[in-house]
Amino acid sequence: MSVRVIYMAKTIKEQVAQCIKEVRPQLQADGGDIELVDVENGIVKVKLKGACNGCPMSAMTLQYGVINCIKKRVPEIKNVEVVQ
Repeated sequence: MSVRVIYMAKTIKEQVAQCIKEVRPQLQADGGDIELVDVENGIVKVKLKGACNGCPMSAMTLQYGVINCIKKRVPEIKNVEVVQ
């Protein structure tokens, strides 16, 4: 008896969503959150919420948490933008 395993490739948006899901607990622990708004033409758009919105450290969090994770796993992504 043989078993066939079929791997379904995740879309770019699904891969980005997975990265955001992984960093979200750290943001939530500090009273913030992040929402994936859209992925289009290699640009990820996110919304920072709660304590992250307007926080002076949010740029660092975005760069070292979110962007690094996304760019390592999804090399097709060119940039991550924060939208309101």
